[in-house]
Amino acid sequence: MPNTPVPITEPIGYYLSGYTDGEGSFCVSFSPRSKLTIKLEVRPSFSVSQNGDRQEILLLFQQYFGCGTIRKNPNDRTFKYEVRSIKNLVEKVIPFFCKYPLLSSKKNDFAVFVKICNMIYEGKHLQREFLKEIVEFSYQMNGLGARRYHKKELLAVLR
Repeated sequence: MPNTPVPITEPIGYYLSGYTDGEGSFCVSFSPRSKLTIKLEVRPSFSVSQNGDRQEILLLFQQYFGCGTIRKNPNDRTFKYEVRSIKNLVEKVIPFFCKYPLLSSKKNDFAVFVKICNMIYEGKHLQREFLKEIVEFSYQMNGLGARRYHKKELLAVLR
């Protein structure tokens, strides 16, 4: 892996956006939490994965955004760059993809992701009726992606 940082230039922004179109994910996950007043935790994230022998691209994402973590996936040889902080998602990641738009149908997932992140940033996820909306919106994203909980299960937690 090169130790010299890549200069952050305009073409790099377009490159990272295109790379995300192929290898990135905008995700909103949920976990029932009995200790929370509303009983459901919501966690938005942006991530990009890559094989270990090419993880310099993940370092480039981290350098560009100035946030996020890189971790090894214990199930295979890949590494993942991930941003989970709502502040960093709203203030860094979302503006980046507004400036350097996605070109694939992933842009539809991104539009829903933006809506959800803004609701969370405004604290609306702490109100049952808005959290129900967030659950509904999240199931419009990522088509056939694997999910730990069915939408009905999550909505039942919120009753």
